[in-house]
Amino acid sequence: MFDLADVQGNILRGYTGKPHVRYLILEVADAMAARRWLAASISGRYHGVPQITTGDWGTAKPETCFNIGLTYEGLRALGTPSSSLAMLPNEFIAGMTASAAKLGDVGHSAPEKWPAPFNEPKRIHLIATIYADKVEQLEQIQQRALDRNALTLLGTREGCTFPGEKERDFVHFGYRDNISQPRFEGVPDSQRHPDRQPKAPLGTVLLGHPTNLEGLTWRVPQPAELGHNGTFNAFRVLKQDVAGFEKYLDQAASFLLQHPRVEELLPPGNEEKIGKGLSRCEALREIVAANLCGRWRDGTPLALSAEIPDPKMDLTDFDYVGVGDSRCPHGAHIRRCNPRGGQIVQRIANNSRRLVRRGVPYGPPYDPAKPFERDEPERGLLGNFIGASLGAQFEAMSCDWLNLGLQDPRITGSNDPISGANDPRTSWFDLPLTSGDPIRLHGLPEFVSTRGGAYTFLPSISAIRYLGSLTT
Repeated sequence: MFDLADVQGNILRGYTGKPHVRYLILEVADAMAARRWLAASISGRYHGVPQITTGDWGTAKPETCFNIGLTYEGLRALGTPSSSLAMLPNEFIAGMTASAAKLGDVGHSAPEKWPAPFNEPKRIHLIATIYADKVEQLEQIQQRALDRNALTLLGTREGCTFPGEKERDFVHFGYRDNISQPRFEGVPDSQRHPDRQPKAPLGTVLLGHPTNLEGLTWRVPQPAELGHNGTFNAFRVLKQDVAGFEKYLDQAASFLLQHPRVEELLPPGNEEKIGKGLSRCEALREIVAANLCGRWRDGTPLALSAEIPDPKMDLTDFDYVGVGDSRCPHGAHIRRCNPRGGQIVQRIANNSRRLVRRGVPYGPPYDPAKPFERDEPERGLLGNFIGASLGAQFEAMSCDWLNLGLQDPRITGSNDPISGANDPRTSWFDLPLTSGDPIRLHGLPEFVSTRGGAYTFLPSISAIRYLGSLTT
């Protein structure tokens, strides 16, 4: 029987109701004291070390949520047996920086340019995450979590959803986010939107359970209490160049205004349907933004409404199959990340690379009314990409789909238009039309750059108990 109480709560449950999040990046100072700290985090005593939030909330939603992830170096520092460490996946053992080329972490995103504490990856042992309604609660939980004898605080990263009920689900580029997550067999479904995609087997995200690849179950590090019901997470600090993105939309709209087939893209008179009071240039900007993402900025999927945004349209109940082809570009961000049931070259991979995504913006919201300033504060996304296999899910998606376009020959050789490692000298993106060849855009710069990250193992409650009981 699957037990939600044995799984950390941030894996199968989203904390969307908690607007504030803080990541504590920690180093093990003393192994014995750190093991006692782990044991205390699941002891049920709420006056000391914060208690790990599980997937079973009972009848009351917790006021704050607290979860942990351990790097390979962290597991080793705690005294995990070498026989267990040897069973961990190679990409997790090597760490995120070793996979930089696969992930597109080159140029401005290269690990040697990451700020502290990510410039010393071997010192990062544990990442604790606090979710709360108020900043004061973050402070309180952090004070309880820090045991100077057990753990050294190397740094923090803090994020917050945008203020306002309607703005809560939006991110810095202006798109509505947190719309779609995998649904899992045997887990109560609390998603806000219906979804045509098949339910994912638990092995998509948890070790020790069947996957959707016939006959394949990812190896569980032994002993079973260490690996079973655990999973892996790619924690990423992703800087977003919002001013550069808006500037590119201006350039693309100016180019389209002079294009001989622009009326196929935007029939005269449709400007008001795209947005009240929009000029022709402003409407073209929104068309480009929608095609780059695969959704209009309000979340309307192009697969269902390619001509205009429709706030009444369902946000998730769609696919890329049917008579003819979907009007969502093959190179659009959401189609690259998840091709759903659409035809791709790697046919068996359609639903094998699905990930649980947890993300929250950091930095102040972008104000388009203010001119771009050189010393403008950094803004971006604190992202978590959770799955049972870093190599077969997160890395394969990042390399094959986002930065090589291997799922369809029409986009092979191009990068993801929003999150890919683009170079204006070589980048391109095709805007599909109702007939004939698409309109090709050129010169996309890099809008997202990596500012740090780590691969972590999210242990089950049984695993935390096991690690806390080690004596060597």
